[in-house]
Amino acid sequence: MPPVDYLKDLVRTIPDFPKPGIQFRDITTLIQDPWGFKQAIDRFVEHYRYTPIDVVVAIESRGFIIGGALAHHLNTGVAIVRKKGKLPFKTVKLEYALEYGTDCIEMHVDAIRPGQRCLVVDDLLATGGTCQASCQLIERMGGNIVGCAFIIELPELKGRERLSQYDLHSLIEFDGE
Repeated sequence: MPPVDYLKDLVRTIPDFPKPGIQFRDITTLIQDPWGFKQAIDRFVEHYRYTPIDVVVAIESRGFIIGGALAHHLNTGVAIVRKKGKLPFKTVKLEYALEYGTDCIEMHVDAIRPGQRCLVVDDLLATGGTCQASCQLIERMGGNIVGCAFIIELPELKGRERLSQYDLHSLIEFDGE
């Protein structure tokens, strides 16, 4: 496979979004590119091909895109993690701390069965708070985390440290640029 630099070049950086000083890493330009999107999914498939996985758990919202494509190739189902109030059926929820305040995520009560091996996916690993809460919710439901996968990782925000008990895989990194 070609170097991941090409994938990195496909990510659009939007300065000062959503607030001044933030460099927003936008994967929509990567997933719009047929070759780039295929390369990203193929790299995940290659990495997880021999890992026993029962369900890919996709975190709202860009994680849904990655999770669906990856689950198709790994021949698994997809379970989704959403913000509070977005799911129509009975849910299990977890409130978690943010830098300033709290947030809440939910999954349908029947999304994960006890003992299922779960791969958690999202577009970007920053501080790791949402992924950590998702993993805790999955474990509360009886699932086992086999790994967490991200297209982008921002190492300076130390999400990897926060999620050190899990096997993490990211395709590209952006260092405080």
